[in-house]
Amino acid sequence: MAKQCEICGKGTVTGRKVSHAHNVTSRTWEPNLRSIKALIAGTVKRVRVCARCIRSGKVQRPPVRTYVAQVASDKPATGTAKH
Repeated sequence: MAKQCEICGKGTVTGRKVSHAHNVTSRTWEPNLRSIKALIAGTVKRVRVCARCIRSGKVQRPPVRTYVAQVASDKPATGTAKH
């Protein structure tokens, strides 16, 4: 699996690290990828997206499912709290 954002295409960049003594070594900079659930074409899919796309709103998160809260409120309390 590529280390690449599925929305903007941001990927790994290569370059060189230079120390104070001018020792040169190669290194890579990787995008800050997050695996999130997103609404894509009306369906919920898990995608790998960079943090910038999440912050800027390029990805639409799925709505919170409300039936879980309704089921929890309909249940009677099973135990009593001890003091």
